[in-house]
Amino acid sequence: MENCQKCSRAIDIYDQGILELQSIQPIITAIKNRLSTLKIPNESTNIQVKFQYSTVEDLILFLQEIEELFNSETKNKLLCQAKSPEVDVEGVTIPFTELVERVKNRDLLNVINDQLFTSFLQPVVSLETLGVYGYEFLLRPDSDQITFNPGELFSFSKRAGLQSLLDGQARLSSIETSSKLLQKGIKRFINFLPSSIYDPNHCLKSTFSAVEKYEVDPKDLVFEVVETEKIKDVGHLKNIFDVYKKHGMKVALDDLGAGYATLEVLKELRPNFAKIDRSIIDFCDRDTDKQGKISNIVEIANDYNIILLAEGIERKEEAQFCKSIGIPLAQGYFFARPAPVPLSDSRLTNLSL
Repeated sequence: MENCQKCSRAIDIYDQGILELQSIQPIITAIKNRLSTLKIPNESTNIQVKFQYSTVEDLILFLQEIEELFNSETKNKLLCQAKSPEVDVEGVTIPFTELVERVKNRDLLNVINDQLFTSFLQPVVSLETLGVYGYEFLLRPDSDQITFNPGELFSFSKRAGLQSLLDGQARLSSIETSSKLLQKGIKRFINFLPSSIYDPNHCLKSTFSAVEKYEVDPKDLVFEVVETEKIKDVGHLKNIFDVYKKHGMKVALDDLGAGYATLEVLKELRPNFAKIDRSIIDFCDRDTDKQGKISNIVEIANDYNIILLAEGIERKEEAQFCKSIGIPLAQGYFFARPAPVPLSDSRLTNLSL
C-alpha cells in the first residue's frame, strides 16, 4: 500500500488544520515540552502528539521550532500528517522532512496536485533526410499565470516524497498530448525516472491504460530513462525496460557518456535507442578527444543494434560531424526549441547539412 500512496494525490495544506506527530517517546516528550512553553494546547500519548493550528503561517512557525529542536538524524525518526477537519480526506503519515518541504513550497505542491502543467514537444530529426523522426515531450507550465522551472519542480517532488506522483502524471500528460497532436508513425520520446517505479508491473498500469485509452500505437512510444543519480540497480532498470518491451514499446538510455550512463551500462541494458549527452556533443567537430569517444560509442551501438541520437546540438558543424560519423538522429536548438505544437512541416526545409 505504501507504493500506492506514493502515486496518490498529496493532501492539500489548509488553514484551520490539525498537525499530528508520531515518534519514539523521548522525541514526543521534547515536542510536548516545546508546545507547553509556547502555550499551545495539545492531545498526546507517549508516542503521539497532535494540536490545532489556525493558519498555515502558524504551522510554518511551529515546523521551524521542530527543525531547531532536533538534529537531522532525530528528525528522520519523526512522522507526521497535517489535515483539515473540514475536509473529508484520510490523512497520510509522511516523514517530517517531506511535510516541511510541502508546507514551505505550497505553490509547487499545488502545481503537482492540480496538474498545472502540459507537455511541450522538441523534434528528433533524421540527419540524413532532415525529416522529423519523432518528438521528445518536456514538462512546462500550462498557462502564463503558472511559473515554475521543470528541474526545480522535479527536485522539489523528490524532497517532498512526490516524485512517483509527478513522474506518472508527466507520462500520462505526454501520452495524451501526443494522441492529439501527432500522426501515427511519429515516435514519441517520453521520459521516466526509474527510482519512481518500484514494481513496473504495478506502477506502469496507468501508463499502459492511457496508451489504450488514447489509442496510441505502442510501436510509436519510446520510454526514455532520465536519472541524475547513480543507477544503483541496473537489474531493476532492465526489468522496467523488459516490461515496456513486453507491451510492444521501445526504450532509450539518456545522457550516454556523462555521469553514470556508461558504455558498460549500455551494453548491459541494450536499449533500442541511446542519446549521447550534450557534454560530449558540444563542439565535437573541434575536439579530437570527444571525437574519439563518439567513435567508440558508434562502434558499440552498431555491435548491439542500438540507434543513436546526438543530443543538444546547437551548431551546424556539430550536426555535420555527427552525420559524417554515422549517427542517424539528433535534436537540439539548432533544429528547433521545445514548443506547444509540432512543426508545421515534417521536414526541415530551411536547413541544410
